[in-house]
Amino acid sequence: MQSEYWDIPKGKIAAVVTHLQMFERPTPRNVPDVSAELIPHAKPDLEWYRELFARVGGHDWMWFSRLGMTDDELVAVLHRDDVEVYSVRVDGRDEGMLELDFREDGECEIGYFGLTSAMVGTGAGRWLMEHALDKVWQKPIKRLHVHTCTLDSRQALPFYIRSGFEAYRRQVEIADDPRLNGVLPRDSSPQEPII
Repeated sequence: MQSEYWDIPKGKIAAVVTHLQMFERPTPRNVPDVSAELIPHAKPDLEWYRELFARVGGHDWMWFSRLGMTDDELVAVLHRDDVEVYSVRVDGRDEGMLELDFREDGECEIGYFGLTSAMVGTGAGRWLMEHALDKVWQKPIKRLHVHTCTLDSRQALPFYIRSGFEAYRRQVEIADDPRLNGVLPRDSSPQEPII
């Protein structure tokens, strides 16, 4: 079998995106004792949201889509009744985020799920996922889905599979490099060189 290579234009980044889904609540898993609270944020403050979004995924994992949105674009998503935003609060500081999107009838998408580097390895990811699954499957949905990509932590895809998701689709995404248009600092995601 022969491999194919595709050129990515200068100033762009590329990622392989894996889509995952589940159709029922998996058996709950034991969760570690995590000294955290899951805090709901109805109509979250945009400055707060962007700061947390950047701390969770901006520097290390090149989360950039929400950081490049205007205030009006962000409000149009985050201030809806069918989009739920939560933070993981530890000792009064928000150290993680969960965004549940119920805009599609009968479905939920985990729009964003992540923790700051201070929380990685503490069991907080499993704790947060169990809370997310409880909240999602209390609603009258038939499908829960999420996607991750090769720009994200290498732990993300196996974590979702361990949590009960099954991969069903793979795509390649090409976007402007957010470090070149000022959305992220130039030293973000040093594992992805700027070309």
